[in-house]
Amino acid sequence: MRRFRRLRANEAIRSAFRENHLAVSDFMYPMFIVEGTGIQREISSMPGIYHYSVDELEKEVKVLYDLGVDKIMIFGIPNHKDPRGTQAYAEDGITQRAIRAVKAVCPKMYVAADVCLCEYTSHGHCGLLDDQGCILNDETLELLVKTAVSQARAGADMVAPSDMMDGRIGALREALDAEGFPYVTLMAYSAKYASSYYGPFREAAGSAPQFGDRKTYQMDHHNGNEALRVMAYDWESGADIIMVKPALAYLDVLSRAKDSMNVPLAVYNVSGEYTMLKNAVMEGVMNESVIYESLISMKRAGADLIITYFAKEMA
Repeated sequence: MRRFRRLRANEAIRSAFRENHLAVSDFMYPMFIVEGTGIQREISSMPGIYHYSVDELEKEVKVLYDLGVDKIMIFGIPNHKDPRGTQAYAEDGITQRAIRAVKAVCPKMYVAADVCLCEYTSHGHCGLLDDQGCILNDETLELLVKTAVSQARAGADMVAPSDMMDGRIGALREALDAEGFPYVTLMAYSAKYASSYYGPFREAAGSAPQFGDRKTYQMDHHNGNEALRVMAYDWESGADIIMVKPALAYLDVLSRAKDSMNVPLAVYNVSGEYTMLKNAVMEGVMNESVIYESLISMKRAGADLIITYFAKEMA
C-alpha cells in the first residue's frame, strides 16, 4: 500500500519535504504616517498597528530593519485635504517627507510609496470628479504621474499605484523614465477588488469615500477572467510586479496568474484580513498559528511578495 503518512511521521521528515517556506524577506510592511511630532498612536480598528509621525517613524524603521524587515510601504495622511488631492504630489507632502526621513536614518530600507489620491482628497475618491461626481480617468492620470515622480525624487525605491485608473501603468512608466528614474520599480495593483475587507484601512488612512463607492473603478469580485486580462495588460504596459488584493478571498486569482503568467507576483494581506485574525487570536477563538497558516497559503498560491501588517510580528 502507498502510505503517504510515512513522510508526515515527525517534524524532521515533514520539514525535508515541505514545498513552500516563509521567510522575513517575503514580507513588506505597510505603515501609516501622520503630521505632527511624537506620535505613535494605535489604530483602534487594527490592534498592534500605529499611526507614526515622521520622527517616530525614524525610530521604528531602525527596529524593523534590525528584525530583518527590510521593505516597507508608506501611506501618508495629510492634515489638509482638497478636491484635487494636492498634498499627494507636494514636494514637502507628508509622504515625501517620510520617504526622505527613512532614507536618511536607514538607507538600506527598501521604501515603496502608495500612489493614489484617496488619502488626500476631501471627497475620499481615488481620482478627480466631474460635476456629477463621476471619476475623470484621464485627468486623474496627470496627478498620479506628478505624485509618483515626486515620490521618486524623495527617494522611493518603488511606486505602487492603487487607484485603478485605466492606463496609469503606461503613463507612470513613461514619466518615471523621462524624469530620470528608470530603475524605480513599478508595482501594479492590477487585480484590486472592490472589497469590504478594506474597512479598517479606511479608518487608518482616513480615506473612506464621502459618497458612493469605488465599484466603478475597482474590480468586481464576481470576476476572475477579467483580472487576468488586466494583469496581462499592466505587465505589457511596463509593470515590474503584479499584485492581487485582497489576499485570502482571491487566492484563486493569484494561483491562476501564477500558472498563466511567468511574472513576479505580489499579494496584499489587507486590513480586514489582519483584524479578523488578530481579534480571533486575542479572544482565544483561534491559536496564533492561524497567522502563519494564512500567510503560507499566499505563498503556496504563488505570491513572491506578501504585503502584510503581520510582517513585524512574524519577524
